[in-house]
Amino acid sequence: MLVDVLEAFFTPGKPAYYPESAEVLDPLRGLLARARDRGRLVVHAVERHYPGLADFEHKKLPRHCEIGDDQARYVEGFQPTGPPDEIEVPKRRYSAFYATDLDLLLREQRIARVVVAGVKTNVCVRATVQDAFAAGYEVLLPREATNSNRPHLAEASLEDINRYFGKVVSLEQAWESL
Repeated sequence: MLVDVLEAFFTPGKPAYYPESAEVLDPLRGLLARARDRGRLVVHAVERHYPGLADFEHKKLPRHCEIGDDQARYVEGFQPTGPPDEIEVPKRRYSAFYATDLDLLLREQRIARVVVAGVKTNVCVRATVQDAFAAGYEVLLPREATNSNRPHLAEASLEDINRYFGKVVSLEQAWESL
C-alpha cells in the first residue's frame, strides 16, 4: 500500500513539499517493482478532496490535493496500472481506511498482511497503520520507505508503530515479504 505518492509532497514549490521526501522515492520504486513482479495487489491510497466543497480536514490544513489539481497528480512512474493488479483508494482523511472501502476490498481478497509505505510517517502513514491494526491486519512498515518533514515526529511514530501497531522492518525485509 503506497500512501500519498503525489506531486504535492514530492515536487518543489508545492505546499506540502519537503526536500527529504525525495529520499523515499527509490525505496518506494523498489517496493512497487517487486509487488508488480510478484503479482501482488497494489493499493495507491491518495488524498482526493472535492474542489469548492467544505472539507473538515481544511480546518487543520490548507486546501490541498483537490481532484483534478496539480497537487493530486501521481509522481511519475507511480500511476496505478488499474484493476485487478492495482487500484486507487481515494481518501479525504489521513487514514486510508477511514470512510473508504479499503477494509472490504482487502477482506474480499483474503489479505491478512499489508506492507505500508509512503508519506508522511507521522500523519497519513501512521493513521493508516493504526487503522489497519485495529481492523486486524498484520502491518509491515519499511523504515527506508517513509519519512516526514518533522523527523522527530516520524521517529516517535516509528517507535509507536513498532510497539503498538505493527512491525517496522528494513526495506529488504519488506521486499522479501512481497
